[in-house]
Amino acid sequence: MSSPDLSNPSADAMPGPYIRRLQQIAVALFLQETEGFGITAVQYGALLAVSRQPGLDQRSLAALIGLDTSTTAGVVDRLEGRGLLSRSASPHDRRVKLLSVLPDGEALLADIAPHVQRAQVRMLAPLPESERPAFMRMLRTLVDANNDASRAPAEGQQAFRE
Repeated sequence: MSSPDLSNPSADAMPGPYIRRLQQIAVALFLQETEGFGITAVQYGALLAVSRQPGLDQRSLAALIGLDTSTTAGVVDRLEGRGLLSRSASPHDRRVKLLSVLPDGEALLADIAPHVQRAQVRMLAPLPESERPAFMRMLRTLVDANNDASRAPAEGQQAFRE
């Protein structure tokens, strides 16, 4: 297979539109599979990140999941309003808000896990099983290599890797 000629690209040779469309599809599949939980993919990602790093501050959460701080504040507000997450002042700096997942948030994460997994399986289902690991490696390579170009670069790319 030859590389696409990007000096005079046709629509089929441009990765950007396909990546944008895949993001739309990924969100749609997530929402279809998690419909009864009333949570967005971004809210889920924030809740998951805090559950993996209890006591994370809001600014660090934004950096970890690649969101700007104002968007993160809104996400945290909604999760806190639903009783899934709590904010508390840091003992070292009262301006810093530390985040913790509340019991209802932990229960939601446990209950939603198989639904999220189904969404992930559906995203990769069109690929032959043997090609999925290579696709995921390439996807991580592209994200990691282009991270700094983002308007909100993620720090510590391990946010969602176990």
